[in-house]
Amino acid sequence: MGFKTFYKYQGTGNDFILIDGRAEIPSWSQKEIEQLCHRRFGIGADGLIILAPDDTHDFRMIYYNSDGRESSMCGNGGRCIAQFAHDLGLGSRFQFIAIDGPHAAEVLQDRVRLQMKDVASVEARGNDWFTDTGSPHHVVFHEAPNSLEIIPAARAIRNAEPYAKDGVNVNFINGEGQNWEMRTYERGVEDETYSCGTGVTAAALVAHAAGKVPQSPINMKTKGGELRLSFEHSSERGYFNIWLEGPALKVFEGRL
Repeated sequence: MGFKTFYKYQGTGNDFILIDGRAEIPSWSQKEIEQLCHRRFGIGADGLIILAPDDTHDFRMIYYNSDGRESSMCGNGGRCIAQFAHDLGLGSRFQFIAIDGPHAAEVLQDRVRLQMKDVASVEARGNDWFTDTGSPHHVVFHEAPNSLEIIPAARAIRNAEPYAKDGVNVNFINGEGQNWEMRTYERGVEDETYSCGTGVTAAALVAHAAGKVPQSPINMKTKGGELRLSFEHSSERGYFNIWLEGPALKVFEGRL
């Protein structure tokens, strides 16, 4: 695998291994990335992120889930890579490219703001909802998410049609007005995570689309902390000018 400096960051408990790939992008296999993310036999993380060079943006975000597979967009990972770029001395405002397209980010004194991609539609599926906020999310309104046995409940949805082939992230939410709480099961991780940025985005937009929230912003309490989601909405464009905001912190650094 070779030696390489790594950095560990977390955003509301959603934790990542960060690699500075500006000089060299690691060519690790899926198995090697999975081992690095393993919480007993590796560093331990929900995913691994490489900050890579890009010709037209400040940098490129390459994201792998803890199963070692390159994955769809990760909102908290996007906030963490912005904080990482700031800590590397690259500035405090960024335009970077990720798998779902370009993102703007701003590092403030105690939090990081990330602009998410526009979301054209939020779809009702029976009593539940579906939307893609850079990653696909199934959202369930539940009266008591914190008392739910989330693993069997989420896997029953994640492994059923129409999601069985590619998987889906499953979110259970509850709240009123501007204040909500949620729990998330992430595909690829195949477990509950302390927080999920694209999940918070999906949950907030679903709450609005379902008529349970009159306006932006929405405060969302996850297992790992609180995030805020602001947006604009119109019948012609759907949801746009979407910003995910919350803490992103360096935990430690080391050598592989």
